[in-house]
Amino acid sequence: MLRDALARLDLSDVPLATVTGKLVGASGLLLESIGCPLETGQRCLIETASGHYLEAQVVGFRREVSYLMPFKKPVGLSTGARVIPAADSAGLMIGNSWLGRIVNGLGEPLDERGRLGGDMPLAAHPPQINPLRKQPVAQPLDVGVAAINGLLTLGRGQRVGLFAGSGVGKSVLLGMITRHTEAEVVVVGLIGERGREVREFVEHALGKDGLAKAVLVVAPADESPLMRLKATELCHTIAAHFRDQGRNVLLLVDSLTRYAMAQREVALALGEPPATRGYPPSVFGMLPALAESAGNGEGSSGSMTAIYTVLAEGDDQQDPVVDTARAILDGHIVLSRALAEQGHYPAIDIGASVSRCMSQIGSRPHLDAARTLKALWGRYQEIRGLIPLGGYVPGADAQADRAVRLMPQIEQLLCQRADAAVTLPQVIAQLEALLA
Repeated sequence: MLRDALARLDLSDVPLATVTGKLVGASGLLLESIGCPLETGQRCLIETASGHYLEAQVVGFRREVSYLMPFKKPVGLSTGARVIPAADSAGLMIGNSWLGRIVNGLGEPLDERGRLGGDMPLAAHPPQINPLRKQPVAQPLDVGVAAINGLLTLGRGQRVGLFAGSGVGKSVLLGMITRHTEAEVVVVGLIGERGREVREFVEHALGKDGLAKAVLVVAPADESPLMRLKATELCHTIAAHFRDQGRNVLLLVDSLTRYAMAQREVALALGEPPATRGYPPSVFGMLPALAESAGNGEGSSGSMTAIYTVLAEGDDQQDPVVDTARAILDGHIVLSRALAEQGHYPAIDIGASVSRCMSQIGSRPHLDAARTLKALWGRYQEIRGLIPLGGYVPGADAQADRAVRLMPQIEQLLCQRADAAVTLPQVIAQLEALLA
């Protein structure tokens, strides 16, 4: 029996030695390793002076030098430190137990509620779907916000940008959408935000009810750029998993600009030349790839609607990331600082915003009412400055007269408390009654 067991052993399967590299350089977050061939995207373990290991990923190479970037702050590294290729792992397992949990970019829990369990393996990267096999946007998604439901109706599977400067109510609006949406699962990515804002978003903007059906992936501003990239991609992978299980999923990423900045840090560290306003060309190649991984899937799978916040630095709507996002997404919602300063919340500028899928999912009476209200809003904004000066003369322009008469009711319709929800049927009925 022992002879038979020995005969079945294959000595070629027994590793005779572990091939390792050594660390020969560290400049900022970019580490250099030699002595061991490594593949791009491969994970490695770097031995620190204290005997612990720092996890990193191969981001590039030049001749015999491999360039690594750590997931966490590189502390305790020394020249000649061992670089060990990480063994292939089974990856993350995901299931319903992820709902209500908060994780980092590697899928590690941050909420001190124990390990994450699951019954299905989670893909390593966001899936890419043949565009001809994607299900079209055919049904509306109720997000519970009157201005969006009534005038910028979103469809299941649509990808839209939320363009805003700082301090105009972006986080509050995201919390409203998370709590009031009819989506079964909400995946929220807080990318590059201040650490203080994470807990505030969970406790105040999201709330207990919103967290119960949500998965939060967090990578604050003090995390490495690689971790911020991984967290953004993990959001899409998690959302795609629940979508492929037949659920209606809403993905919120705050923010797409921080994702672009993280890729800029990685690309510049590797020596890629800056192009538009300091952003390397690879940034504008990764943004469309990321956005295309969202949206509906194939066959009878569920839906995956995505809302990306885009920071308009200095309220500049011509920022390169803003301009790129406007081109690759299916609509944009603009938050106005002027409206926020007037106490108009949510501060959505309906004149500067558009939903490119609304015509496919809205009824004809709804579309006509929304178009009429936007026209009245735009006409009022044209003459608003003339009214206190006496430059507006009633009776000279019928549309202007109607806009002035209805504006108090329009503003009442568009303003909304953060704890109140306005469903899609409710806002359509209010629109039609207002303009009757």
